[in-house]
Amino acid sequence: MKAMILAAGKGERMRPLTLTTPKPLIRVAGTPLIEYHLRALVAGGFDEIVINHAWLGQQIEDYLGDGSRFGVRIIYSPEGEPLETGGGIFRALPLLGDEPFLVVNGDIWTDFDFRSLHRPLEGVVHLVLVDNPEHHPGGDFVLTDGKVHEGAPTADKLTYSGIAVLHPRLFDGCVDGAFKLAPLLRKAMDQGQASGERLQGHWVDVGTLERLAQVEKLIEASR
Repeated sequence: MKAMILAAGKGERMRPLTLTTPKPLIRVAGTPLIEYHLRALVAGGFDEIVINHAWLGQQIEDYLGDGSRFGVRIIYSPEGEPLETGGGIFRALPLLGDEPFLVVNGDIWTDFDFRSLHRPLEGVVHLVLVDNPEHHPGGDFVLTDGKVHEGAPTADKLTYSGIAVLHPRLFDGCVDGAFKLAPLLRKAMDQGQASGERLQGHWVDVGTLERLAQVEKLIEASR
């Protein structure tokens, strides 16, 4: 299975750090955020990774190179214009092939074991969900008996972690350009084609300087 790291975001909320450094290269406990992903993916059995980028993306290529020093092959999908999550993945589909692939947001940190995702995909989407963080108390989706659905407004929901296994069929009918991933996920749920699991372990959406400090503490505590 191939993997894709989404690294095209501009990181507006992380300014001034992201004015001169792309968000995936922001250092956490001395190591760029994206490097934690690479090492975790290699440990999880992934040896070919696609990375999309836009804002200051050449810095990402210069730092990571072809991936050989991490024990992985990296292929880049540069974006000249903002494509959002769905559009960015769609643009990279020729690099990802015809089989299901893992996708992980470049602006999260987690100790999730990616080895658990090497299994047959039921449907076209498998989402990894987390307990709702303080900044997103309402959650996103409901997980029931291994299936993910939107649920009623009052239902007990979990938050999408930014980790998923997707089948290329999810993008049938899409055209090149900017579009969001969420409507495609909801369509798959409506069709009963979305499975899921609850993440066991640590997870942080590194969207602010305060959460960056939170990750620093978690990493230091684990050493």
